[in-house]
Formats: sequence, structure tokens, C-alpha cells
Amino acid sequence: MTIRPRWEWRAFGDGVQAADARLAALAPERVEDSDEVYLLSLVSDASVKIRDGRLDAKRLLLIDGEGLEQWMPVLKAAFPLSAEEAASAFALLGAPAPGGLTDLQALLAAADADPQLRAVPVHKRREHFTVGGCMAERSVLRTDAGAVRTVAVESTDAARVGAAVRELGLEALPVTCVARGLKALMGVAGRRCAVIDVGTNSVKFHVGEQSSGGRWRTVVDRAAVTRLGERQGADGALNAIAVARTADAITAMARQARRLGVSEIAAVGTAGLRRAPNAAELIDAVRARCDVEVEVLPEEEEARLAYVAATHGLELAGPLAVFDTGGGSSQFTFTHDGQVDERFSVPVGAVRLTERHGLDGATSRETVEQALRDVEAGLERLGGRDAPEAVVGMGGAITNLAAVQQGLAAYDPEVIHGSTLSRNEVERQLERYRTRSAAERRAITGLQPNRAEVILAGACIVRSVLVLLGAEGLTVSDRGLRHGLIAERFGHATAAGPGRAATAPG
Repeated sequence: MTIRPRWEWRAFGDGVQAADARLAALAPERVEDSDEVYLLSLVSDASVKIRDGRLDAKRLLLIDGEGLEQWMPVLKAAFPLSAEEAASAFALLGAPAPGGLTDLQALLAAADADPQLRAVPVHKRREHFTVGGCMAERSVLRTDAGAVRTVAVESTDAARVGAAVRELGLEALPVTCVARGLKALMGVAGRRCAVIDVGTNSVKFHVGEQSSGGRWRTVVDRAAVTRLGERQGADGALNAIAVARTADAITAMARQARRLGVSEIAAVGTAGLRRAPNAAELIDAVRARCDVEVEVLPEEEEARLAYVAATHGLELAGPLAVFDTGGGSSQFTFTHDGQVDERFSVPVGAVRLTERHGLDGATSRETVEQALRDVEAGLERLGGRDAPEAVVGMGGAITNLAAVQQGLAAYDPEVIHGSTLSRNEVERQLERYRTRSAAERRAITGLQPNRAEVILAGACIVRSVLVLLGAEGLTVSDRGLRHGLIAERFGHATAAGPGRAATAPG
């Protein structure tokens, strides 16, 4: 039998009353009572439960723009488990599997011994219905901590689930999976917060969940290329069309954040908004549409937050140069022994460079050479320095160059973070993009399609930074400003504490 992932919308608590009443008026197709044990993790929302002598585990594949969750069954096994089955279940929970697990009691004892896990007995009463071609479920979950009501809708067809959710009046409620709903009932659910980073080329969206111990876990991490800086005037004025599509993206992100149950949202703007005399047009539009205030970050604050996030988890010693290249500017931080010596931002970015030199498609070597001279002039503050012992690079251009180098058909942040990118590799890719149209670039494995127009300019900037710093390569960081900001604004954890989920690069 083919196992297919299913889309699920689930809500808990008092907010489900209208949907609950709607279902209660129908005759259930079947009613089930069961006693189960859920293994809950403080660092994961994976679904791992035990019922009738079998272990059943599902993994969250992704969350769409409406907050709908897609789940894939990954393990159904009878006790005693094999070592591989036990290890798989504990890996989903973000915990190491103790050796020698064979029976149920041993597994429960191992869970009880791990401070990050909870084994929770649950009596479940479920009533099943069909609504709009989807399976709908009306349930009561009873635990030692109390009882909670939940309503769920699921199907392999996301559009059908969305329609059924609207029919039941659930669309305004946060989507909450069973594991998170039970953790809330037990008083161990983490607090969720969101950051929206409004850049010149893309808007980055990050939702993190902070555990009671202060550790951050990534819930959503994605980017939308909106080209806020496209056709930006000589005086920095933003184009009305670019403002409108960026406001659309921010509004959609704020809506998704609230459906994910976030308690606070921070939105910040960088170079594109800093230099725009009409930045208030975007700020006012966003405030009116989704009640989110976009704060324009000063250059040094942007560079500081990016540095803190970028260097977490990278064991690099000696004099260090960290840079983040974006659509409208590039930020640099120079340190030694963890102490910041200098921090600054320069108005050199991929969107502006692309428009100035027409780098969005195949072009001549002479044009690229002129673009490189332009970049080096803009980066003159890098000249005359001793070569750092290590260079760390971050941002969408760099993570895309690294993903192409690795040949990643699906972006994997764990592969990218800490990988190396040589100057020779950057130059090889630069030439590859120079000779291809945007459509041909999109066919390159590892390149995010909506980066096709600006990747040549990004490669020019990265290459110039390495040349001016006298470096033969760099270490890639998948972290960014948003990771530093979420920790500093909403908690006391280290900036890159969030665990990582497989997402497209920003």
C-alpha cells in the first residue's frame, strides 16, 4: 500500500465550539474510545504514540502559507521494537535512543529518564465524520492534567481541507497539532514568536518556539522574493508596485504567524527602507493591513545582529571577518578573539547591481568586469587590511552558491551551515551564470528559482569581497539577522539556538 502524506488542520480548546456544535448535529460515521500513551518532546512536535501494543510515528513535512500542516506516517511497529525502529522514534523526538530497547516498558522508562521527554497516558474519544470530502474528527482527550476538546480536518488534498475548515468556521484559529495541544495542557508548551525581515530583495519569515529552558526551535523559516528595491529611484524612493507586493507578503506572513499561535511579532527593515524617503508608504500599509509595525534598523544594529547569529556554532579562531550581502547593502564585522573591532554597512547589493549593469540574463565579459570594478569601488573600506584567518559569509546569494556547489535538489540547512565555498568555485559559478539567461539559470540544481535574476550580481559581490580580503574562500553560515533578532527581542537564549528545519534559503 502506498503511504501518502496528509494535510491536517487541527484546533484545540474553547475556540472550536462552533465547529464542535456543527459536527455534533451530524450523525457520526463511527465512534472510537482508546487508551494511548503519547511521547512528547520539548524540542519537537513529532507525533509518537503507543496504542494496542504498537508504536505509531508521524513526521511534520511542512507548513503551508495558510498554516496547514502536512504529516507523513514514518513508522508503524509492534513491540518488541528493533534497535533501528527505536532509534527512529527517538530521533523524531530529538532525543538520543538508549541502547537495548526492546519492549514497551523499557521504552517508557527511557522516556521518563530523559528531561526533554514526557510519556503522557491519554484516554481518547473520537467521533468521525466526512465534511467536504475530508475526514473530520471531533475528539476529547483526557489526561491526568485535565481534558481538552479538539476538532481536526484532514485529507491528501490541501484545497479540500481549506474549504472544509472554512465551512466549519475554523479558519481564524491557530493550527495546533496533537503533540503541541497536549504539551499546552500539561503546561510545558513553548512560547512562539515571529520575526519578519524586510530586505531589498526578499522578505524573510522566521517563527521560533522557546522552551522553558530557553532553547529556541525553528517552526517555520522561509523567504519570499518581493524585490522591494526594484526600480528604486536615484533618491532611494520605492516603486509603488514593489511596495504593494512587499506589503502583500508581509501581511501573509503575519497571518500565518498568528495561525501558528505566536504571541509576538517583530518586523524590521534594512537597507532598502533606510535609504527610501517614502519608506512610510510601506510601513503605513503594513500597519493598516495586519497591525504589524516595521522598524527600520540602523546599519550598525543590522550588522551586529547578523554577526551574532552567523558565528554561532562555527568554531573559528583568530581574526575573523563576517559579511552578509543582501539586495541593497552588505554588512561587515571584523573581530579578534570574540571582540568586535569594527562594524559597518555599505550600499552594495545584488538588486542594485543587477539593475545598474543588466545582469539578470546572459551578458558579456566586459559587462561583468565593469560590474566587478563597480563593486570593488563600493567596497573600498575593505582595502589595506591584513587578511583575516577566516571569513564567514551569509545571506541568500551565499547560501544559493553553496547549494549549487553541493547539488542540492532540496535545500538542507544542515548541509549548508559550516560548509566552505572557495574563490575558485565562486568564479566558476559566476562564469556559469554569465553565459545563461534567467530561464536557463533556473534549471541549475541547487539554485532557488526566484534568485535567477540576481545570482550573477551576488556572485560578483562575493568574489570581490574574497579578493579584497585576500581570502581563498569562506565558511558559509545559514543563520541570519532573523535568528539573532528573535533571541534578543524575545528571550535570553543564544542567537542561533533554534534548531533547523529543511527550508529554502533566504
